[in-house]
Amino acid sequence: GDERCRESPAPAEAQMQAGAEGGGRVSHCCWKCSVTQLKKIFWGVAVVLGVCSSWSGSTQLAKLTFKKFDAPFTLTWFATNWNFLFFPLYYLGHVFKSAEKQSPKQRYRECCRFFGDNGLTLKVFFTKAAPFGVLWTLTNYLYLHAIKKINTTDVSVLFCCNKAFVFLLSWIVLRDRFMGVRIVAAIFAIAGIVMMTYADGFHSHSVIGIALVVGSASMSALYKVLFKLLLGSAKFGEAALFLSVLAVFNVLFVTCIPVILYFTKVEYWSSFDIVPWGNLCGFSILLLTFNILLNFGIAITYPTLISLGIVLSVPVNAVVDHYTSEIVFNSVRVIAIIIIGLGFLLLLLPEEWDVWVIKLLTRLKVRKKEEIPEGNGDIASGLPNKSRRTRPSMSS
Repeated sequence: GDERCRESPAPAEAQMQAGAEGGGRVSHCCWKCSVTQLKKIFWGVAVVLGVCSSWSGSTQLAKLTFKKFDAPFTLTWFATNWNFLFFPLYYLGHVFKSAEKQSPKQRYRECCRFFGDNGLTLKVFFTKAAPFGVLWTLTNYLYLHAIKKINTTDVSVLFCCNKAFVFLLSWIVLRDRFMGVRIVAAIFAIAGIVMMTYADGFHSHSVIGIALVVGSASMSALYKVLFKLLLGSAKFGEAALFLSVLAVFNVLFVTCIPVILYFTKVEYWSSFDIVPWGNLCGFSILLLTFNILLNFGIAITYPTLISLGIVLSVPVNAVVDHYTSEIVFNSVRVIAIIIIGLGFLLLLLPEEWDVWVIKLLTRLKVRKKEEIPEGNGDIASGLPNKSRRTRPSMSS
């Protein structure tokens, strides 16, 4: 009997052991979840800093480049050619990280399925890749051309309006869910554009620059909405291949435009010796880094954190402009920057944010209702005890 008791624990002890094991499993799972979340937040901070520094750095370097090399379209063409490195860099990551390693040809064929059953044919290249190559070139060219006209702070903050344009186009074209808070954000963006124009007194120079940035933001929004409409969502390898295909389109069909601009002396430089190759390569590397973090950063962190890096580039550019240029931060400009930034942050709210807020408010109300009866019960229970203590004894 003693041996049986030693071998088989009592039911109460068995429940305690099972509870301890279950609690250990729960705590182990919670520990794993917390570590995973901490890693995501840590990588998120690193990605935010990378996005902010690369975007603001490329903007400032482009402004510096135009002092010696006044050729925004040539700079756009040169930087777009670096997109060819997307797929090779992705394949290197695939070789180091994936357990089943494939040859470059096999990986290329697998990623080509994104374009259709027949892969990347000539017809698909002209119907699905070429339009996005044109939009990519226009987005970057208009942005760089605006840097020549106005300061980098205004350019960076006005480009944040592309998030509002994406929502409006998605609501109209893709029939996305209507959200009142995003309509408010779009109104903030439009109001910020008008106030930014008013901050410089509606001069022709600043109006042209603001129009160029708004055009760049519109082209960027059109690129994103058409990509979702025509191609849907892409995996990392498919996105890398698509961006490399844009570089091929740029080399084959856009190269003639900088040549024409050079011989017509629209974008002319006297000799190749005065071309600041260091600035051109630095700008291209920073822009490539920004696009890599923007497209592949969601593999290691939250997409919202990546978008915050674009907003944080605005104060960085403002600090640099304060010390390097003659920018005047009057009240109208500051209010316009705050309004556009607030609209951008409102657009980062998830679609079900209102449901989460309602649930949080109902939980708080339930807790308050539970706390009030408990307090009343304690007071009521204390009254009889007090009366018992003060009642005189009959035996005495």
